[in-house]
Amino acid sequence: MAAGNVNPFNLSDSEEEGERRPNETVDTERSPSDGAPGPPPGNPFSPPADAEPPTLLLSSNRTSPSGEGISVSAAATAAMAGSAETRVSVDVIAAQLLRDQYILTALEFHTELLEAGRELPRLRDYFSNPGNFERQSGTPPASKDQVLGPGGPLNRAGSISTLDSLDFARYSDDGNRESDERVAVLEFELRKAKETIQALRANLTQAAESEVPSQERKNFKSSPEIQEPIRPLEKRALNFLVNEYLLKNEYKLSSITFSDENDDQDFELWDDVGLNIPKPPDLLQLYRNCGTALPSPRDTVDVAVGMDLGELPGNYVTQDPPKKPDLLQQQQTEVVQELEYQISLLNNEKQSLAEQIKKLQSEIQTLKRSVSSPPPATLDLGSQAPSNTPTTSSTDPLSVPPTDNGQYLDIRGVSEPESDANPPSTQNTPHPHPQSHNKLKSRPPVQFDQPNRKLSPAFQQALLSFCRMSSDSRLGAEVSRIADSEESVMLMLGRCLPHIVPNVLLAKREELIPLILCTACLHPEPKERDQLLHILFNLIKRPDDEQRQMILTGCVAFARHVGPTRVEAELLPQCWEQINHKYPERRLLVAESCGALAPYLPKEIRSSLVLSMLQQMLAEDKADMVREAVVKSLGIIMGYIDDPDKYSQGFELMLLSLGDPSERVVSAIHQVFIPAFAAWTTELGTLQTALFPSLLARIEKLLTQGEHSLDEHKLHMFLSALQSLIPPLFAVVLQNAPFTSRAMLHGEIPAIEVTRFPRPASPLQDVATIIGSREMLSALLLLYDHQLEHEGTTGWDSLLWVVNQLLPQLIEIVGRINVTSSTCVHEFSRFFWRFCRTFGKIFTNTKVKPQFQEILRLSEENVDATAGNGILTKATVPIYATGVLTCYNQEEDRKLLVGFLEDVMTTLSLSHAPLDSLKASFVELGANPVYHELLLTVLWYGVVHTSALVRCTAARMFELILRGMSEALVDRRAAPALITLCSGPEFSVRISTIPAFGTIMETVTQKELLERVKMQLASFLEDPQYQDQHSLHMEIIRTFGRVGPNAEPRFRDEFVLPHLHKLALGNNSQAVESKRIDIATQLFEAYSALSCCFISEELMVNHFLPGLRCLRADMEQLSPEHEVILSSMIKECEIKVENRGIGDAQGSVSIASSLVGEDAKTKFLSKMGQLTTSGAMLANVFQRKK
Repeated sequence: MAAGNVNPFNLSDSEEEGERRPNETVDTERSPSDGAPGPPPGNPFSPPADAEPPTLLLSSNRTSPSGEGISVSAAATAAMAGSAETRVSVDVIAAQLLRDQYILTALEFHTELLEAGRELPRLRDYFSNPGNFERQSGTPPASKDQVLGPGGPLNRAGSISTLDSLDFARYSDDGNRESDERVAVLEFELRKAKETIQALRANLTQAAESEVPSQERKNFKSSPEIQEPIRPLEKRALNFLVNEYLLKNEYKLSSITFSDENDDQDFELWDDVGLNIPKPPDLLQLYRNCGTALPSPRDTVDVAVGMDLGELPGNYVTQDPPKKPDLLQQQQTEVVQELEYQISLLNNEKQSLAEQIKKLQSEIQTLKRSVSSPPPATLDLGSQAPSNTPTTSSTDPLSVPPTDNGQYLDIRGVSEPESDANPPSTQNTPHPHPQSHNKLKSRPPVQFDQPNRKLSPAFQQALLSFCRMSSDSRLGAEVSRIADSEESVMLMLGRCLPHIVPNVLLAKREELIPLILCTACLHPEPKERDQLLHILFNLIKRPDDEQRQMILTGCVAFARHVGPTRVEAELLPQCWEQINHKYPERRLLVAESCGALAPYLPKEIRSSLVLSMLQQMLAEDKADMVREAVVKSLGIIMGYIDDPDKYSQGFELMLLSLGDPSERVVSAIHQVFIPAFAAWTTELGTLQTALFPSLLARIEKLLTQGEHSLDEHKLHMFLSALQSLIPPLFAVVLQNAPFTSRAMLHGEIPAIEVTRFPRPASPLQDVATIIGSREMLSALLLLYDHQLEHEGTTGWDSLLWVVNQLLPQLIEIVGRINVTSSTCVHEFSRFFWRFCRTFGKIFTNTKVKPQFQEILRLSEENVDATAGNGILTKATVPIYATGVLTCYNQEEDRKLLVGFLEDVMTTLSLSHAPLDSLKASFVELGANPVYHELLLTVLWYGVVHTSALVRCTAARMFELILRGMSEALVDRRAAPALITLCSGPEFSVRISTIPAFGTIMETVTQKELLERVKMQLASFLEDPQYQDQHSLHMEIIRTFGRVGPNAEPRFRDEFVLPHLHKLALGNNSQAVESKRIDIATQLFEAYSALSCCFISEELMVNHFLPGLRCLRADMEQLSPEHEVILSSMIKECEIKVENRGIGDAQGSVSIASSLVGEDAKTKFLSKMGQLTTSGAMLANVFQRKK
């Protein structure tokens, strides 16, 4: 075996164990079996008997208390352990090795003997005694046979690097002990590292003390005006004291900041400062003693209450003069030793006093029983046994640990001194509640009837012990004494609540909220209050809405009671701890708490820390309900903030919230945040000068950047914000009007009409709420209408800004939006509707309408027929019609709207201009059934117009409004108007009615009306005069493809499919190729749309398949890519028809779903992607029948 292989052994180097066992006797009778067992047979580590003994260390079974293992390099001892012919006894050899301090050789000799099964008691006892290996020189174990060399016990320092740091766990013969011995090695190395750190700390301390040369120190002493530079050691000590002061006086946030700025220092451990001297007094004591000579720590001594200072030895209370600074360290070391000795004396005295107290109490009870006087229920304060625990002097009652002795009724009668509370020192501890003490002193003792018996007190006490009362446990101690004052009740609740809360059902824990809050409000100890508030915020794992409301109500009550300073110091840290909690309900509680506590916080904290907390949650939290609560709390903060510099931050928060993907968050910002933010900007005077211009500038920038692809979502975001700002803007106009000072609330004030204002999204958007009351608003509205109607706007700056700056800019923006975007048109229409309704009818008629009418001059000069960029073709037309002219629904208003639409329809038709603006108007108005009659009136004007162009326009407008119209109205007014148009001489007018007839077939179920429409369409297809009308055939095929999948099945089977077959057959003989390809393309799209419909076998064979074959014949010559798809459709359709007899029960065939062949699907999809024709009709292939 190689000499480097070793086995671990366990050896204690614990100083405590060495001190605990200095005189332990040696067990000389221990059998060899008590040692480490030898290696098992066949073990490769076991040497043969005739071989040279290997240098192997085996493990001793003696495990040290600390479990450390020390490894050594073995030395060869073959000459002493391998031979069977030993002429000298092994014990003599061991004694000689130990005497000459050959410790490693003796250890190797010991392991060889263990391996051979011959354990030597002398070596076993030596190596198992940790006292032989301690650093300091001490008395060796009292073993009469043990011999030490002149050097004394072994000094381990030299072998640490070679023995202690090696890992021998993997060489252990006992595999089950590898992990334990590895842990022991690591623990030993950890302790050695700590000892090294302490030694380095001591060296650094001495070095720091000697950093300044003695000559420089003399200069500093001789010249007091020269400030000696601070040393690193002094800086760390002062940092520790400052942090301690901040924590004691509830400056928690400042303490956190201070700790962050000194992250290289551990403020939890005084030893981290680097001083090996006692900790100095706190800053308060240093300040109080700064004017007088600071006494040495030897000048004072803490003694127990009742201890006579005269009884102390004279050397413990001295009046030594202050020592020189260079002797300070030595002096403080002596003081520490003296104080430690004094503490031991006091502990002994405490035990003797406790015994005396017991004896005195027993004698008192005996005397009272002997005179037959009842025992008192309480012990008088003056006769209480003094406690031996020193008390801390302080003038702040909250900084002293509260004492409750003398404020309880102890139901145990006589209690042990250890379980009694420590009474405050009468010399240095103030009494914050002297009245309660006096009340307790004056309380007469409760009288009990005593039996006329002569039992000894000991027998009586032993007899009562069978009552099984428990006063030894925590709960027993609380139960056995009853609070007799308000402060003691608070102290008792502070102790008991942390143990009560975990044992209450989760569903009922909110019942504890009042108890926790009252205790947190009134408890004198800051740490206990902090613990109680922590319990409050962690009371329920995932609080529901009602439970959160209860907690918030409690927090507000707490804040009202304690004031802003304690709210900042005690409640806000609890919120900060929960800001990243894993449960959204807890984060929701934090968000709601920030808003609820906003009125009770210092204004600096409200606009800085709380605002930053909410901003972080808004940007980072993933839960919609948390962000919603954050937005509402931000709105509350905006209602209390008064720092103008925070305006830009509030504006950015508004934009961030408006862009939130959750509708809940967006709704919350319109309901709470924007009204509160607008109220603040009103006070700042920036609503009209900053907030509105900023939003309008962003809208204009959006329109400039998105001329081709406008971001409609952002446009909606900005426009909705402007819409929510309309009520605050109107309130500003009223409050800054010339007549505001004349508003009188006395007298009869008429009520405001219910429909005067649009319904507000929240109470904060109600103009009456913004103004202050409905009575004040009513009085202002009367003066407002009178001023507009009779006196004008002279000197009314706020209204003039609306008229001269806001309205023209809005109208200019409206003219730039895309008229074909129904979303943009709808958003701006809603904005102008709410704007006009809020500012009133007089304002709309005198200020808004004239500006639109000036722009929308109804003449052909306003229409550019070539470019189509006239103002009548822009979105200004539908927004004026639907946003301004529909605000009021009286007769004159309806007439104005009808006249405007008629004029626009006439002007656009006669100018051959695009009809997009008129279509947008009809679509927007047609969405509201209220305007269907009005739109039909406008269209009837076009039906009877003399110009065919106007009649064509009217016919096309019918298609836009028929979908949402009632069947009765369609039957009574729309269908007759369309039939009237069909009776005209112009083919173009008749063709224009076909889409409207198709829409009727798609949406109406009334049979009579459907028959009339069917007859009209049949006349178009069968009348000879229409045989060569290519455009009519195109419009009919397009309409069939659009309405066929959704039309009434009978109409589709009996009319649409047969006529499509005829049109496909007729197209085969079309001579003009351009017309033939047009018809074929429209037929392809119509058949594609109808292929998903429910088609019977008869129609499939008689009309659908023949029509597809005719169409394929056209596509073979005109469009080969279409021909491949048609061939696949025909093939699959024929297969289904052949299989119809077998699977007739399966019903009709859906051709689009029958393309199951992999080749057919591949060809179909590839060819569909190659089509260059319009895909509008192909989309209907995948529409399901309604």
